[in-house]
Amino acid sequence: MRIKSFYEQDFSDFTYRFSDQIKSEIEQKGKEYVLNVNEEEYKNYLVSQFELVPLEILKDTEEIYKPKVQLEDYEDRFGRGMHKREVYVFTVSYSFTGTAFLFRLKPSTWTMTTNEIEVDERNNNVSFSFKLYEKDPNKFEQTKNREYHDAFVNISNLNNEVKNWNRQIKGMVENQFNSLKEKYIKEDEFFQAIKVKVNPATKTIFDASPVKRKIIPQLPKVTDKKFVSEPSLNVGVYEDILKILYETGKNLEKKPSMYIGKGEEALRDFFLVFLETRYDGVTATGETFNRGGKTDILLKDSKDSSNIFVAECKIWHGISEYQKAIDQLFENYLTWRDSKVAIMIFVKNKEFSKVLSEIKEDTPKHKLYSKKVGERGESSFSYIFHLPQDNDKKVFLEIILFHFDKE
Repeated sequence: MRIKSFYEQDFSDFTYRFSDQIKSEIEQKGKEYVLNVNEEEYKNYLVSQFELVPLEILKDTEEIYKPKVQLEDYEDRFGRGMHKREVYVFTVSYSFTGTAFLFRLKPSTWTMTTNEIEVDERNNNVSFSFKLYEKDPNKFEQTKNREYHDAFVNISNLNNEVKNWNRQIKGMVENQFNSLKEKYIKEDEFFQAIKVKVNPATKTIFDASPVKRKIIPQLPKVTDKKFVSEPSLNVGVYEDILKILYETGKNLEKKPSMYIGKGEEALRDFFLVFLETRYDGVTATGETFNRGGKTDILLKDSKDSSNIFVAECKIWHGISEYQKAIDQLFENYLTWRDSKVAIMIFVKNKEFSKVLSEIKEDTPKHKLYSKKVGERGESSFSYIFHLPQDNDKKVFLEIILFHFDKE
């Protein structure tokens, strides 16, 4: 979408309508659902759905594209006659994290400037363009910095409002849910309730506490995705898959009895059990043939059997084996249509920090590396690679490491 940054719509108007959607979301579930659902789970689910993620521009991912050169009419300084001159049109892009729609919203405290930007929500990329009339590196840098400032100067003000909104959501959900439930109870019309099915494995296996367990909110169906020419995994679901893998692995680290003596296949199965039953319309399998070999975890669309997520699991055996794991994934397992993948690494070394440093230092040296997107956590790193047979085909690669050091 091409927009004026932080200018299109007042944040207050947006959140006013957003709060109405909370009420509508609950009402649409109906009486039986509201009276019988696990309240804590459903309220946490609603909070997760209406939370906004603050924006962050990843400046170290800056890309400057080759400029377009065009001729432009101009008058001389005395206003005499029309002349032609060359102008260079530059486009500069950055990766970002956060809720893409926020680029449209105008915070109540607003610095009076904006810039035209283009937001690629699917690839989490934002860019702006500007003209340069002189082949002057200093002028280029000054112009680029001014355009960047105008485009993103309001991001901190907007993020402050996002944080305030997120703090209010829980209270809004409580009020709307409790009010509607009280209304239904007073109507005294009770029917056979439809119980919410919760998979026992995902409910208890990694509970941190018997009193208060971690709630994993259910996502919309994977079938809710944009039409594109090749199979594409909804960005929100892709983020959820990576979150589930990361949180599952971190919890597994706390329970040595569950990983001691386990090899790659057994450890993989712990993660697979969560993916198998989490998404409607998706099948999750292990050790499945794809292109030139068997991949450890493969998520497929149940309707047309197209791949939507591929992951490999490896026990850490040094940086050279790590580079070979990337080669194996990209050269043997991925087809042209596979664009969202992960490598999970189980580290049994005592010096986990040293391994993380090696990963950060050596990953950019790989021949298929394009750029780093960011870090999902202390041991989860996001990159963009390209296919060996197609330099223009982007592949999102998440490297996730877990520390299983007990023997």
